[in-house]
Amino acid sequence: MSTLLQTIAEENGDVVILDQTKLPDEAVYVRLKTLSDAAHAIRVMQVRGAPLIGVTAAYGVALGLEEGKPLDEILAQLSATRPTAVNLHWALKRMRRVLENSAPAQRQRRAWEEARAIADEDREANAAIGRHGLVVLEAIVERKGAVSVMTHCNAGWLATVAYGTALAPIYAAHAAALAVHVWVSETRPRNQGRLTAWELAQSQVPHTFIADNAAGLLMMQGKVDVVIVGADRIAANGDTANKVGTYLKALAASAHHVPFYVAAPLSTIDFACPDGAQIPIEERAAEEFGELHTPVVNPAFDITPAQLITGIITERGIVAPGELAKVRP
Repeated sequence: MSTLLQTIAEENGDVVILDQTKLPDEAVYVRLKTLSDAAHAIRVMQVRGAPLIGVTAAYGVALGLEEGKPLDEILAQLSATRPTAVNLHWALKRMRRVLENSAPAQRQRRAWEEARAIADEDREANAAIGRHGLVVLEAIVERKGAVSVMTHCNAGWLATVAYGTALAPIYAAHAAALAVHVWVSETRPRNQGRLTAWELAQSQVPHTFIADNAAGLLMMQGKVDVVIVGADRIAANGDTANKVGTYLKALAASAHHVPFYVAAPLSTIDFACPDGAQIPIEERAAEEFGELHTPVVNPAFDITPAQLITGIITERGIVAPGELAKVRP
């Protein structure tokens, strides 16, 4: 692997991923050689973030075909790994469509080509999200001289092939020498905020780590200019599933008149899902809380209603939650 950290890459016929369960303490790469390796990496969150899950699943299809497994078996195994992130299912549907229309002798080659294409498109989409989101931050800096952004979970380059979604505008602002500061919430119980803080530190972006429950107070005190979060699935009406705790930030932002944006590629929008009530919420193991001898409920995501969202930043521009049809592919 290159000394430059990458979330996912090909090497000698294998797929190599950055094991995010080891971050930020150490950078460890894991080699995926089989379909089961890819499914395991998605399930246990060695890869995480909706866009990166989709790319990994696409490569998992290619690995499964190399093993000689039937396409339906491959798709079923990968589809069962994580229920909420729509990019997973979007990528698998795309792979099925391409491969079913390919001659059997060409399927292995076409699978690798399509997985690469999905990865390249993710990189380009996220760069565009950064450019569109930068306009929001520039407007605030023009008024105030600086901008303070709050985010939740990790929606940076670790969650994608490159650039990130919610962090892409922040990186673009920093590259443009704008005075930007980021409030990073810890994101219990898996503390993905530590990954965001680690990312921002690598790029020397000013940031401050906070407990999840400090977010409302900071907004009340006028210390937050805008909230930008990522998404794991956006329903057709604009309701958005993101890491649990996002909804509470949206409520606080609404109460204190802080703009609240969702940044995500078009592949995260599920036009077949009418509203947030239809989005499946993944329930994860109680052990993520540690050794507790009491009943535990551990939903991985919550739903932010469209009316709490100022705009959705996509690679095609910023749209109101109720106007997603304008950017529909």
